[in-house]
Amino acid sequence: MSLTNKGKSKDKKVRTKKSAGREWFDAILFAVVAATLIRGLFIEAYVIPTGSMEKTLLVGDYLFVSKVNYGARMPITPVSFPFAHHTMPITGTKAYWEGIKWDYRRLPGLGEVKRNDVVVFNFPMDADAPLSRPVDKRENYIKRCLAIGGDTIQIKDARVYLNNKPAEVPVFGEKYYYVKSDGTDFNPQAIEDLNIEAQRSSADEYIFNMTAADAEIIKGWANVKSVNPYIRPLNEFDSQIFPHNPSIKWNADNFGPLIVPKEGWTVKLDSSNYSVYERAISVYEGNKIERVGNDILINGKKTNSYTFKMNYYWMMGDNRDNSLDSRYWGFVPDDHIVGKALFVWMSWNTKGTFFDKIRWSRLLGGIH
Repeated sequence: MSLTNKGKSKDKKVRTKKSAGREWFDAILFAVVAATLIRGLFIEAYVIPTGSMEKTLLVGDYLFVSKVNYGARMPITPVSFPFAHHTMPITGTKAYWEGIKWDYRRLPGLGEVKRNDVVVFNFPMDADAPLSRPVDKRENYIKRCLAIGGDTIQIKDARVYLNNKPAEVPVFGEKYYYVKSDGTDFNPQAIEDLNIEAQRSSADEYIFNMTAADAEIIKGWANVKSVNPYIRPLNEFDSQIFPHNPSIKWNADNFGPLIVPKEGWTVKLDSSNYSVYERAISVYEGNKIERVGNDILINGKKTNSYTFKMNYYWMMGDNRDNSLDSRYWGFVPDDHIVGKALFVWMSWNTKGTFFDKIRWSRLLGGIH
């Protein structure tokens, strides 16, 4: 015999309508979670704050950076405030909690970092800050990858060589040039039209920061006597240049050669290259390395070699004389890589007039 419940309504759960406040909360929560996943795993927007990549990228360019190309890096510091990188915008306090830390892992990507890619990465030298942040909370930098792990890089008279061959020159890369006139002044509007940064050093001498193509145009001006690139002499030591060793007389225009470390590559360590690889072995790969007399000790054991655990990259700005890059602080390890710059979606000229603040010609432009 079957039983029939006449009061069917008693078996049904009473569904209460959500309040307007609850609906807004659910919508906002969903939007935050979705946006966080998109930013973390797929694509994120950045803005260019400095001129180190001019004229490839200009101050005020807004660009999208792909996390998919190289594989999204999983959070190392997973507990953080949404949309804040490392500092809260109003209070100035930390926007993350270090109570939970995960090991470095990266999802599979569409490919590897390639030479000449424009790459966003976390600033390696932040590891030396008094209050060092976790890797994924360090400042974001953008530069061009000149060399990948295993490459031999050298700079001779401001020209980059990879594996003993001239490297590709960025089309819009800038450098300082000495420009000598016949004594007459240059037309300021002509300089402004070329978007050239110019400084006067004497009555007939100027310093122009410009591309090679701009230099050819300047050479054709009637009142120009000579145009020569500013190049630091060979064997002139610059203490700011990596590896900051007086016995290695390198500068920004004459540098190397050196081999960029690669995962699985074993380097023979000696007095000639100890300072070149010391930081990568100690700071980035977490070993204690020291020299005791003529001996090299890693984690207390005497050795004359080391096998690297990560790939490394050599990053440089296209605005070569106005860029603090790998020439100054060395290699960028794989766990610092954020993503690949794809295209400029908006460009805002802070120096322009009201009607030309937006650089219309740069909108949705690719990055080369």
